[in-house]
Amino acid sequence: MADKSQVCSVWVGSETGILKGVSLSKKQAFNFCEMSCLSRDQEVCVLGWGDQHETEVLVGSVNGTVKTFSTEKGIFTETRQCGESTQGRFTGLAVTDSALITCVEAGLLRVWKEGSTDTVEINAGTNVCRMRQNPSQRNQVATGGKENGLKVWDLERPETPIFTSKNVRNDWLDLRVPEWVRDMVFIPDSNKIVTCTGHHQVRVYDPASPQRRPVLEAHFGEYPLTALSLPANQDSVVVGNTHGELAILDLRKGLVRGCLKGLAGGVRGLQCHPSLPLVASCGLDRFLRVHSLEDRSLQHKVYLKSRLNCVLLSSKDLESLRPPFQLSSSAVTGDVEEVKEEGGEVDEVWDTMEMINDQAKKRATEEEEAVVTGVEKTTKKRKVVK
Repeated sequence: MADKSQVCSVWVGSETGILKGVSLSKKQAFNFCEMSCLSRDQEVCVLGWGDQHETEVLVGSVNGTVKTFSTEKGIFTETRQCGESTQGRFTGLAVTDSALITCVEAGLLRVWKEGSTDTVEINAGTNVCRMRQNPSQRNQVATGGKENGLKVWDLERPETPIFTSKNVRNDWLDLRVPEWVRDMVFIPDSNKIVTCTGHHQVRVYDPASPQRRPVLEAHFGEYPLTALSLPANQDSVVVGNTHGELAILDLRKGLVRGCLKGLAGGVRGLQCHPSLPLVASCGLDRFLRVHSLEDRSLQHKVYLKSRLNCVLLSSKDLESLRPPFQLSSSAVTGDVEEVKEEGGEVDEVWDTMEMINDQAKKRATEEEEAVVTGVEKTTKKRKVVK
């Protein structure tokens, strides 16, 4: 299994509890799980890197367990019980200073220190939808959810948040605007935070500024936004919603630069490559897609057989991802799935089907109807003459 896991560049978690590794250069997908004991409570809801060298993948399941998968050995090396199913799903996983950070929907943010039974617990409020770590200052995390505004926490001083956002002003009817933070991301080398909401809003917060309200607000579409990610250039953001729409928004002007096409279901996982102009997405239509952010073209489309919840993209050199490739027709057995890549919308099945000329049939039918109508008219005239 080690030789299979080492070639995987994209990791995906599914509703069936399977951790899937995809090698776009080898044109293969692998299942890493024990197929004999799969159940719905092992559904993968969040993924994260266990170390900075990307040799471990943290897998958070619905039943409250966090598994550690070794990409070098190709096996699960550790399983920890970090929550209960009654507390809700995991909304985020992170690692800092040999400590594991977890957060659940009930708002319980915990820091599990290695080799110690003592845990730091923070109440981040109810209905938490997402928890993200600051890549520049790894001791800081942000949380937010439904009617639970954006908060930034310092894990070294967990008593109170170091930043709490303030809701926007009332609308033109003087009614309160509802809050629903679905995802957020820290802008590297900056204090700013970008969030997306369930009311199709993209907001930028600056904790360094005097105001706690967003310094920029933009809208996209009419449906709830579910995920967002920052590209390598950091002057834009990629967002996805529940209707399978992906868009690139300019963070300087708040305008839509363009849309990424090809999705057929709600977006659940979204991540941009840290150095290449690529974005990987997955969702309810069971496809993993890789788009180019330069010309917004679909580079790869991989069918993975299960509804997908989250995606984790490796930061290794992925130059082999740029040109689209053609898959071989050799079948793959065992724990290896055959990757089905579709270069266009035309399927091979349609190419092998015989084309039926509807126009010729239509003309023949019209001629027959005309003949029958002429015969009826002639019969009526003869009856009138008599």
